Amino acid sequence: MMMVGGFSDPKPATPEIQQLADQVKTQLESKENKTYGMFEAIQYRSQVVAGTNYLIKVQTSGDEYVHIKVFQALPHENQGPRLTGCQTGKTRDDPLTEF
Repeated sequence: MMMVGGFSDPKPATPEIQQLADQVKTQLESKENKTYGMFEAIQYRSQVVAGTNYLIKVQTSGDEYVHIKVFQALPHENQGPRLTGCQTGKTRDDPLTEF
């Protein structure tokens, strides 16, 4: 259920969410000064604002995960997705919470 102004409940990642994650991967690698061979979106939550914020759980190796926050502007603004935050050192069981 979507709460007005809040993030949705966690949902399994879709191909569209994987594409969003792939588009900000280089931003994350630059920020973390690290290259990720594996980058598989597992789960996400979304929040509608003037655009959409996404929290995405991404598997980066067998037992390593990162949580990324991505902002996607409204279509008429012609901007690609932007990485707005990240949390590293996560596990598969860590809840995807707002940060």
